[in-house]
Order: sequence, then C-alpha cells, then structure tokens
Amino acid sequence: MDQFNIFEKIKMIPVAYQQEVEDFIDFILQKKVNKKDEGNNPRKLGLLKGKMKMSDDFNAPLDDFKEYM
Repeated sequence: MDQFNIFEKIKMIPVAYQQEVEDFIDFILQKKVNKKDEGNNPRKLGLLKGKMKMSDDFNAPLDDFKEYM
C-alpha cells in the first residue's frame, strides 16, 4: 500500500486541482445513489403495450422527399 493516505494525497495536490478532485468524488457518489435507486425500481417491460399504434404507411416515402428520390 502507498505511504500516504487519501487525505494526505489530496493536500499535496495544488489547490486549483483540489476542486476537480472534489467534483469527481461528488460524481462517484451521485453515480452510486443513482445505481441504488435503479435497484429499487426496476423497469417493467410491456408497460405501454397496446398504447401506441404505428401507421400502416410508416415506411412509405414522405411527399416532402419525392424530388430527391
């Protein structure tokens, strides 16, 4: 293991970069919170089944592009 702990290492970083370290720590903590939230509310498949309808001519060329085709 390293001879310095994390707090000593942070103190050795120039002050201008210490904010970046703090921002990164906040990012990691937020990522952890988001993952924890995802585990509590798993997505439910088929939730919108039957709620949407695709037009029969969905793949038909659009009139606006006829001159390019």
